[in-house]
Amino acid sequence: MIDGIAVLIPCYNEGKTIRKVVTDFKEALPEAVIYVYDNNSSDDTVSEAESAGAVVRHEYQQGKGNVIRRMFREIDAKCYIMVDGDDTYPAASAREMADLVLEKNADMVVGDRLSSTYFQENKRPFHNFGNSIVRSSINALFRSDIKDIMTGYRAFSYLFVKTFPVLSRGFEIETEMSIHAIDKNLYVENVVIEYRDRPEGSESKLNTYSDGAKVLMTIVKLFRNYKPLRFFSLLSLLIFIIAFIFFLPVMIDYIRTGLVDRFPTLIACGFMVLASIVSLFSGVILDNIRQKSRQDFERNLIEVSQRMKD
Repeated sequence: MIDGIAVLIPCYNEGKTIRKVVTDFKEALPEAVIYVYDNNSSDDTVSEAESAGAVVRHEYQQGKGNVIRRMFREIDAKCYIMVDGDDTYPAASAREMADLVLEKNADMVVGDRLSSTYFQENKRPFHNFGNSIVRSSINALFRSDIKDIMTGYRAFSYLFVKTFPVLSRGFEIETEMSIHAIDKNLYVENVVIEYRDRPEGSESKLNTYSDGAKVLMTIVKLFRNYKPLRFFSLLSLLIFIIAFIFFLPVMIDYIRTGLVDRFPTLIACGFMVLASIVSLFSGVILDNIRQKSRQDFERNLIEVSQRMKD
């Protein structure tokens, strides 16, 4: 059976806030089914969610990416609302986000915190800085205009959920979703939301430094995978410039004396130029493979769309 609207809430130790989150979304979207996916919580998250009227399920592999993979596999709905269980996102925005999916056929709707109250409400300055860096780097690398890359408040279409390959295990999942939507030319909308910081006693599960490093590494990996020609062309250019810098003194000495005194440097420069050429052609080959992958993805979209109609 396919739900009209499914609210998906991944949770790990959110016992202090999950009851309010479930209650708020039941009021904002009374026709929706509220699913709470518990990720090995050691507090009363499960009992609080059940008593608030949510359907509670479990994912025993730790990590937000693992939870989202499970939710996307198990739940069928015409529209999905994904929100964190920490009561930082307003349920009042859910109707507008759902309407963009159901009425305007948006594939992903981003709950944009950064254009409203995030920088005032969030008391962790490195989180603010990290969000700005991630947004700027992705929009520059992928030539996009998504306002909030790492928000945990989003709406999805059935097509997005059933064709999105979840590869990340942790908090990098939001970055992966954003880049996937950009690369596959999916219809993305932004809705500005009023973000509020976590209530007192509720602790963030995001580690500023380790998870921040994982997100940045994910951006590099996805840039390599989704834009191989640009990635390997830049790498090729970098290697060539380094080779040229080391070769320049050798060439100057040869012009002045007619002798080559630094044969090891000359040989190393030759190998670096070869590596530069190999990198460039690797990018060309991988870009052709990526084009074939995009064609396969479009065919998969048609198949999933037909399956939904049936």
